[in-house]
Amino acid sequence: MTSPLTTTGSEERWTPRLWGTLLVLCAAMFLDALDVSMVGVALPSIGADLGLSTATLQWVVSGYILGYGGLLLLGGRTADLLGRRQVFLVALGVFAVASLLGGLVDSGPLLIASRFVKGLSAAFTAPAGLSIITTTFAEGPLRNRALSIYTTCGATGYSMGLVFSGLLTEASWRLTMLLPAPIALIALIAGLKLLPRSPRERGDGGYDVPGAVLGTASMLLLVFTVVQAPEAGWASARTILSFVAVVALLAAFVAVERRSPSPLIRLGVLRSGAQVRAQLGALTFLGSYIGFQFLVTLYMQDLLGWSALHTALAFLPAGALVALSATKVGAVIDRFGTPRLIVLGFALMVVGYLLFLRIDLAPVYAAVILPTMLLVGAAFALTFPSLNVQATNGVDEHEQGMVSGLLNTSVQVGGALFLAVVTAVMTANAPEEPASPQAVLDGYRPGLAVITAIAVAGLLITATGLRRRRAPRSVVVARSTPAEAERVTVRD
Repeated sequence: MTSPLTTTGSEERWTPRLWGTLLVLCAAMFLDALDVSMVGVALPSIGADLGLSTATLQWVVSGYILGYGGLLLLGGRTADLLGRRQVFLVALGVFAVASLLGGLVDSGPLLIASRFVKGLSAAFTAPAGLSIITTTFAEGPLRNRALSIYTTCGATGYSMGLVFSGLLTEASWRLTMLLPAPIALIALIAGLKLLPRSPRERGDGGYDVPGAVLGTASMLLLVFTVVQAPEAGWASARTILSFVAVVALLAAFVAVERRSPSPLIRLGVLRSGAQVRAQLGALTFLGSYIGFQFLVTLYMQDLLGWSALHTALAFLPAGALVALSATKVGAVIDRFGTPRLIVLGFALMVVGYLLFLRIDLAPVYAAVILPTMLLVGAAFALTFPSLNVQATNGVDEHEQGMVSGLLNTSVQVGGALFLAVVTAVMTANAPEEPASPQAVLDGYRPGLAVITAIAVAGLLITATGLRRRRAPRSVVVARSTPAEAERVTVRD
């Protein structure tokens, strides 16, 4: 596929069409993040209006996560097989329709169903969009810049979603459900004109139907089990049996993939240390942040009595820093490489979390909360684009959708898994009612310690990718005759 680039000498410039393509893909990423963050602030209003219990209300969030995290592997491989452009546009259209229905329904089950469908569609747009970028922009500075803009749109969408939700919920929670619909429709119309056509990759072995069934079932059950574990109990028979079933399904999935001529995931891709570090980095990085955002929201609203909008504005500096750095991070990646930036980002995040341990019942925003948000924002700006670049570099074009789906699965499963762990720790340390505000705050601190430990684990894992650079050495590669001997440079 030819990339719509214009070249002048050694300098490659982006055409208006290429910018338009990137903006369409960024719009989908922005919507995915926007949708996740907006619904959280609107939950109390939704519950009051539709008469939903707390147990039912959580599924407004969990339904989206279940559809998104459970089907990402299938979504990524489908984009490779059926064509990235086609899959992206169809899924974006489904997202728009589901958004419209979500704002019009008048019952809890229908709202949850619309949220599941939105998550399902995002499971196809996310890997398809990422693989369109990696196959349209050449590996190197062009792709690094595109990915830095693309991934920071997600962080910006998450931050702006908190603000939009705080404003829209004042009028009606339905507006938070309806807002993504027109944006998705505009992106769909633009995408029909701007997105490059992509070939369908049909392996000699056809479609891996058993792998698709087992992979999807294992991811759905894993996300479902993690989401339900805090309510059912981590040591309950139901949770343990569910995890056993997940392990059995994953084992069967691996066995099928090893024998399939056209696997859903080519397991050989995980032989790359850089790939494994990118996947584990995404798992721990987003997992720690989702838990942090959950804990901080409770702290600000329940303990400090801040409004939803006030809370959203407190998070805004992090999102603003990410947005402002979007066009610059690619050049930084080119200069320093992904391993160093990932480790630096994790280190900044750990420092931010440690700083937040100083919170009390009368925090000075400029001394504690603002520095934490700026550190977290800087961590996002450096780490998230770098993880995407590291995961997709060196991967064949026909496997870009597969790797993109795998990376997004790590993000979603990490968020669901570690949020459940943090929730369980906070619940176990919650004081008995009635409790003083100080006792409640003390119950939050173990959760923050777990969040920090998750980030430290990510730091240690990704730091293994740092190796001292050695000078290149020359070796002679033997050919069939001495005249054909060739001297090449090998970098250790």
